[in-house]
Amino acid sequence: MSNKIRWGVLGGGGDSLIGILHRVAASMFDAYQLTAAVFNPDVNVSRAFAEEIGIPTNRIYTDLEEMILEEQKLPKEKRIQVVSVLTPNFLHFPMAKRLLEAGFHVICEKPMTMTYAEALELEEVQALSNRLFALTHTYTGYPMVRQMKKMIAKGVIGAVQKVDAQYYQGWINPIIHDKEKRSTTWRLNPEKSGISCCMGDIGVHAYQMIEYVTGMEVESILADLNHLYEDNQMDIDGTVLLRFGDYTKGVLRASQIATGEENNFTVAVYGKKAALKWEQENPNYLYLLEEGQPLRVLKPGHDYNDALSLDGTKLPPGHPEGIFDAMGNIYKGMAKAVRGKEYDPAEFPTMRDGVRGMRFIEIAVSSHADGTVWKSL
Repeated sequence: MSNKIRWGVLGGGGDSLIGILHRVAASMFDAYQLTAAVFNPDVNVSRAFAEEIGIPTNRIYTDLEEMILEEQKLPKEKRIQVVSVLTPNFLHFPMAKRLLEAGFHVICEKPMTMTYAEALELEEVQALSNRLFALTHTYTGYPMVRQMKKMIAKGVIGAVQKVDAQYYQGWINPIIHDKEKRSTTWRLNPEKSGISCCMGDIGVHAYQMIEYVTGMEVESILADLNHLYEDNQMDIDGTVLLRFGDYTKGVLRASQIATGEENNFTVAVYGKKAALKWEQENPNYLYLLEEGQPLRVLKPGHDYNDALSLDGTKLPPGHPEGIFDAMGNIYKGMAKAVRGKEYDPAEFPTMRDGVRGMRFIEIAVSSHADGTVWKSL
């Protein structure tokens, strides 16, 4: 009998980029077997897609409730163990909650919930369920991001003085300037996307990355957001000032109207002794900056890297590691946890990251709405 983890999926069918990303990531280390799914609200579409990607259709279900009911009828050694929630934002909370209550481990796309209150409720549900929960802040899976985290923790750059994160995209330009398009896309619909578009979609990635690599928690923020049009309820650009304490501060810049930008995500952490900078579009390079010294470039796969970074490196030095690999590392870490093996807590974002992220989104929107004022986290 296969010792692979039996894996279920909600959403992610058709030409969904997220669906492809998760399936490739889950298959990367031969740890998961796609066993059951609800790819689409139309079960016939789901079955057709299952046939297209070459998996059995006998455990393709009509909806989540049927999946839970039918899977719970099976012997423990046959039923699915982990379910990935890859649906639109408004379904993340109810689906994740139901799965945890039913005894399944959960891997969830971000944002974890629609509101901070839902995030706190989900945190309580997970604690009671004793099930594992992973949130796919994908960029934490990059080997050199993990190297950055470990170097900061070891004091290589000294006490952190300044943090600067930028996440610039331009994809929403063709939509936001067309009144009909911006009124019909789910991304700009608060009922389906939540109270924020830009901060909820990419700003929260930058926020989570800042706390992940520094090991610090933001204490308060001041946000200035841009909706661009009066009839658009959702932010599509913004700048957020961050305070970690009286003398440690930072800035988070996120935009979906940065014309010509693709996925320009950069995080820089400046310490008393040195600084580290990482760019998502050049993920193999971690830049080490020191006063009076030439720029140093660290790359994955070398012995000078931390064990966490090396464990997430699948290729020899000089071979690019990409976003599929980053997502694969998150699935790999979750697999270790599901199997009861020893794992580094940094191997996958958790419920705590989701709760903190939702709190950030709500406070950023509130800070802007109240006149761009400081708000405590």
